[in-house]
Amino acid sequence: MVLISVSQAQIIRLDLSPVTQLVAPWLAAGTIADQEQSLQFQIDFRRAADDPRELSEIPEVRLWFLRLDATYPWLPFLLDWKAGELARYTAMLIPHQFHRTEGIQFNLEALELLMMQKVFVLADWLPQQNLPVTFRLKALAQMLGYDLDDAFLAGLA
Repeated sequence: MVLISVSQAQIIRLDLSPVTQLVAPWLAAGTIADQEQSLQFQIDFRRAADDPRELSEIPEVRLWFLRLDATYPWLPFLLDWKAGELARYTAMLIPHQFHRTEGIQFNLEALELLMMQKVFVLADWLPQQNLPVTFRLKALAQMLGYDLDDAFLAGLA
């Protein structure tokens, strides 16, 4: 596991340096594949004691993640899915609601659009890293509640 700590000041400044400092050397050395599903974020964003919002409901935090996603659209490949980082990342990018009994409920159309955008990005990016595509794309889609057809994936090659 690789922990990326992001401060409130970095969020306010839209400063991606905590991620860039880790990812840039991996990209330069061609070792990015070694970090598959290893990243976790520690977000330090202070709130008033009576502020009930989750981090994904705070506009400044969401904006930082939107910038992060625009800069590194393949980042979900690096997130620690088992630790819930993919779900949290998704919540930062698309509309959702929290329900006490059902947990997070994503806007389904937005979720489908984000999932397909990530499939397209990773379908292009994974071969550049000399990594197999099909299994990883299917796993990503399944984590978000979707199944991808093999014929559809074959058409992306």
